[in-house]
Amino acid sequence: MIISIASGKGGTGKTTVATNLAVSLGDGVQLLDCDVEEPNAHLFIHPVFEKTEIVSTAVPEVDETKCNLCGKCGEICQFKAIIVIGKTVLPFQELCHSCGGCMEVCPEHAIREGERVLGEIEVGHRNGLEFIHGRLRIGEAMAPPLIRKVRFFAHPDKVMIIDAPPGTSCPVIAAMKGADFVLLVTEPTPFGLHDLKLAVGAVRILGIPCGLVINRSDMGDDRLREYAGAEGIPILMEIPFDRKIAEFYSRGELLVDVMPEWREKFLQLYERIVELVKPE
Repeated sequence: MIISIASGKGGTGKTTVATNLAVSLGDGVQLLDCDVEEPNAHLFIHPVFEKTEIVSTAVPEVDETKCNLCGKCGEICQFKAIIVIGKTVLPFQELCHSCGGCMEVCPEHAIREGERVLGEIEVGHRNGLEFIHGRLRIGEAMAPPLIRKVRFFAHPDKVMIIDAPPGTSCPVIAAMKGADFVLLVTEPTPFGLHDLKLAVGAVRILGIPCGLVINRSDMGDDRLREYAGAEGIPILMEIPFDRKIAEFYSRGELLVDVMPEWREKFLQLYERIVELVKPE
C-alpha cells in the first residue's frame, strides 16, 4: 500500500498528517519525505540516521580538443543545455535533463559523461518505523530525480507513506505517481479551495483515487465541502483549529504522542483508505 500525502498549496498541514499517520501505524511502515526542497518530517519523527548517500545526475563534459563545432549536440537538446557559440561549446549543466542525447549524436565522441550533485538521502528509523528523506542541494532545480531516488528505497512488503511536495508541479507528480491512494490535505479557505481544485485535476490525470483531510476545519465556510460533495471526493478526516495543536506543532511534537485519542483517529483514517482502495 502506497499512500501519498499531498496538497495544492503549502501550509495546509500535509506533514502533520503524514507523520502522525505513519507513527500511528508503527512497525512495518516506511515514511518517505519527498518534499526534498524543504524536508521537515524529521523534526517530528526524530529518527536515528544510519546511512547517508550522495545523489548525482549525468551531465555533459566537452573535450574541446576533439570537438569540430558541428553543433549537433545543441540541435538535439530540447532544453538548450548545450550550445555552440563561435568557437566554443558551452554546456549549461543546471539545465541538463541527463538524457544523454548529446553524447549519442556527437560524431567526434567529444562529449563524455560527467556528474552533478543533486543532493543527499538519509535513511534512519524511529523504533519500527523506517524513515527516508532527500535534501536537495541549495541552488539545484532538478528535484524529480532526487525524489525518484528516495522512492527507490521503497519496500514492496511495507506500508509506504509519502510526504509529497506542495503544489501540482513536476516534483509533486514524481511523488504521487504509482501511489495506490492520494490523501489531499486542505483547508476551508478561498486559497485552499482554489489550489485543491488544481491538485484534484492532477490526481485525476494520474488516475489515482483520492480523499480529503480538512485541517482547521471549523474555520472558513462550506464551499470546500460543497465542492467535495459535487465531485464525489470523500472527506476522511477533519482536524479542528486548536491552539494546543498549534503549540505542539511549534515544539516539534506529534499529535498522537501528546493527545493519544488522535492515534485511534489516524488508525481509522487508514482503515477508511484501505476500504476505498480495496472495496469488498
